[in-house]
Amino acid sequence: MNYHLFELINAAAGQSDPVDDVFEWSAVWLIYVLGVGAAVPVLAGLRRTRGAVVRVAAVLAVAFVTGQVVGAVSTEVRPFQTHSVHQLIPHASGPSLPSDHATAAFAVAFAVGAFLSWRWGVALSVLAAVIGFARIWTGVHYPADVLVGALIAAAAVGVVDAGGRAYDRWARRRRPSAAVGH
Repeated sequence: MNYHLFELINAAAGQSDPVDDVFEWSAVWLIYVLGVGAAVPVLAGLRRTRGAVVRVAAVLAVAFVTGQVVGAVSTEVRPFQTHSVHQLIPHASGPSLPSDHATAAFAVAFAVGAFLSWRWGVALSVLAAVIGFARIWTGVHYPADVLVGALIAAAAVGVVDAGGRAYDRWARRRRPSAAVGH
């Protein structure tokens, strides 16, 4: 099913140069636009609550490490290594699962949405989805690679959120209570 969905999407590549140009650009450069867009709520968060910004950074770290572990044990190679595809952007051979671009993009989007601004999170999630789709369109990833990247990002948000809540409870218990009547 993964390959069939890939075929359905990638078969449309190479039919229209202007459309291909949009997806080629999106597959390579849109992640930088997403990063700049994420800087707006992150910088605003620095003024309001540094803890939320730390959690966003922690999500990126957890997602990155998890993606590297999954990639190291994955046997899935890139579509162009085993099939005839419309490969529109150059890419080295190697593990395909998960998509590093999708993992990073969704991690930023989901973390911003969870810890800083749900509106920015929604907007960034749309960009992340476009990035993931573009990686399939251009022939360098399967749909499951993008989906697993999004799932890793969501799991990283869950882990960091649970850890952050546990830390907050621990920190509240450690604070010395104000002495009453002294």
